[in-house]
Amino acid sequence: MSLEAGRPEFLRILPDNPLLAGTLASLIAGAATGLGAAPMLLIRRLTDRWQDTLLGFAAGVMLAASFFSLIIPALDIVEHSGHSRSSAALTVLTAVLLGAAVLWLINRTVPHEHFIPQAHSPLHAAKLRRIWLFVLAITLHNVPEGLAVGVGFGGGDLAQGRTIALAIGLQNMPEGLAVAASLIGLNYRRSVAVGVALLTGLVEPLGGLLGAAATSLSQPLLPWGLGFAAGAMLFVISNEIIPETHRQGHETMATGGVMVGLAVMMYLDVTLG
Repeated sequence: MSLEAGRPEFLRILPDNPLLAGTLASLIAGAATGLGAAPMLLIRRLTDRWQDTLLGFAAGVMLAASFFSLIIPALDIVEHSGHSRSSAALTVLTAVLLGAAVLWLINRTVPHEHFIPQAHSPLHAAKLRRIWLFVLAITLHNVPEGLAVGVGFGGGDLAQGRTIALAIGLQNMPEGLAVAASLIGLNYRRSVAVGVALLTGLVEPLGGLLGAAATSLSQPLLPWGLGFAAGAMLFVISNEIIPETHRQGHETMATGGVMVGLAVMMYLDVTLG
């Protein structure tokens, strides 16, 4: 069955105006992060082992998304615009390194703590700083995704735009689950965790509006945005998430989480991208 045949009714009835359709579709796709996080409303408490496992899952989701949702599409966009493979690789590589460098600079200049608090630590505002890099990386990843949706609609092919919106919305669901699980692992209220996960996706309409309103401008900028987001995510995976999952002797479970997260996200990206 094709994506067009199985597309939900709410995507078929989007308005014909490309600007409005692109914005609304990117809003729906972004809101899917909250839908993916919703199962975490049923979780009352996570053991340390499951915290590390779900953080590993988050790392796997981000790792797959970095390559299959961001780097590979960015390379394709640059090549299809008439550049050589070497030029495409250098362009995307530069964007990836720039994204990682910006996150490194933020990590050095803005005080923050790591993800996992001591078991006896009270819940307070400083806990947000323990996961802000992770949430920021997911948010950065969602901006160029919204841009891609907007570009799809802005090009005048509404069917293509709806297909992109559906694929990105489905891909956003495991990302929302990963964000909410990480926050619940820090003893945040379930409603707060799901709410933050939803907010990370609600930046997509900004990219959708830009992409639909200025397709000619956003097309050359899109691979840079994709590469930048990938670099930011890869920095967070290596510098924050994986080290934390190996601090308490749960390396095997955490590695299993990485593999499951990578497999789930890779399947969604390859089959729906």
